[in-house]
Amino acid sequence: MDNGSSHRNWAAAARLSDAYPNAQMAHLPVHASWLNQIEVYFSVIQRKLLAPDDFEDLDELAAQVLAFENHYSAAARSFDWKFTRTDLNHLLARIRQHDRHAPHPLAG
Repeated sequence: MDNGSSHRNWAAAARLSDAYPNAQMAHLPVHASWLNQIEVYFSVIQRKLLAPDDFEDLDELAAQVLAFENHYSAAARSFDWKFTRTDLNHLLARIRQHDRHAPHPLAG
């Protein structure tokens, strides 16, 4: 399930279980949900393919999108995420320290 408000409580899980006894509700992480991944993919298509929008017709557009998908899939490489919670806490501490010493933007 996505993390929409209609899916976030025990009542939603009970509704699903009542309708489909073999199903179990599982929520995707907010930062990595399928919807966010789709949004990322379409933003790449928008930046790299659709602007400027100078396609002759919908058939050419469809062919270009499919060709871009093939190219993008072939060029994609997996990566190991190494930024840990500890790394995040250190970064936030550095930002807070920097903010304490920076002049207020409205001062002066």
